[in-house]
Amino acid sequence: MKILRCGSFELSLDRPLLMGIVNLTPDSFSGDGLLGDVDRALAHARRQFESGSDILDIGAESSRPGAVPTSEEDELRRLLPVLREITSWGVPVSVDTYKPAVMRAALEAGAAMINDITGMLHREALSAVAGSDCAVCVMHMQGEPGSMQRTPTYEDVVAEVRAFLVGAVARCRRVGVADERLVVDPGFGFGKTLAHNLALFRALDASAVDDLPVLVGVSRKTMLGAVTGRPVEGRMAASVAAALLAAQKGAKIIRVHDVAETRDALAIWSAIEGEE
Repeated sequence: MKILRCGSFELSLDRPLLMGIVNLTPDSFSGDGLLGDVDRALAHARRQFESGSDILDIGAESSRPGAVPTSEEDELRRLLPVLREITSWGVPVSVDTYKPAVMRAALEAGAAMINDITGMLHREALSAVAGSDCAVCVMHMQGEPGSMQRTPTYEDVVAEVRAFLVGAVARCRRVGVADERLVVDPGFGFGKTLAHNLALFRALDASAVDDLPVLVGVSRKTMLGAVTGRPVEGRMAASVAAALLAAQKGAKIIRVHDVAETRDALAIWSAIEGEE
């Protein structure tokens, strides 16, 4: 049985894992930001957990296209009160950050995974996770959130994204992060046009690096709106469909807003596949 080690947790990869999103930002693209309201944030996190999340992913800095960077102090002020409470629930908690100091504080507060949109490019980020037992998700992004969607350009998006992820995995391995702690994410919507995103999705298995688990996060994203014509609040069906297709293409972790609906779709798929 293949497993993912997240701190003290061992998660089986025999089925796709659901990562429930908890946004602590003022400007989440999906309209679910919970800045400054700890009680509402905890209630939302509890719903995500009870709906079937295998991992809760907390983000306290927006990485939407055009986002303005958040200071380290503000990110920690938003993050820590919620994180400290959730880590007592018996569920692995992932923290979405690229700042080494935030990584260290999150790990001290009980985070079980670090989800880094910059793919562990910074040496201090590597040292922050090296001495821990947390899982590490390395993601590909072209550019930075403030400008990444202006003119994303690739010669071969699939090959270039995979090459970046290979390098990110190598960086993590060099500081002692074991393969059973590593996850790769092609970074849908992070410096990619619709055509780039669709090409990556079609070739999702090519994003894998040495059979490490692939995380897919397309829930409610612009690429789904571009295909369906739906506004962000009307993209649940498209998000569930994309999650199911990602699972069929081998994704092992699926990051979603709509946990219960995605869980049900995956349960039906699993039941039908199990009859073969």
